[in-house]
Amino acid sequence: MSKHYETMFILKPTLTEEETVAQIDTIKAIIEKNGGEIVATEDMGTKQLAYEIEKHKRGYYFVAYFKGEPSGIKEIERNYRINENVIRFIFIKYENKKEIAAWTKMSEEAAKKAN
Repeated sequence: MSKHYETMFILKPTLTEEETVAQIDTIKAIIEKNGGEIVATEDMGTKQLAYEIEKHKRGYYFVAYFKGEPSGIKEIERNYRINENVIRFIFIKYENKKEIAAWTKMSEEAAKKAN
């Protein structure tokens, strides 16, 4: 049975707009290739980092809400780790009914913003 996930990744701010879009598309494709079904995304753009990471004071934030198998997460994570353009990433798993309801609400709001 698939689980509900949220992943956020931060890209280097030094990428061009085209490179940023290409990185986002690549990561979305990796999620899908590993059994993830992307329900909504939130492009948060460039923001100030809480602290400097790899000499960067800013980063490009992107969030994806997806359903997938736990087995696929390891491969997505491996791809994040070998991607020199990703400076940080996180996965959040939503399990109980209350968490899944929150995930549904957040993903619906993100989808509305995107349209």
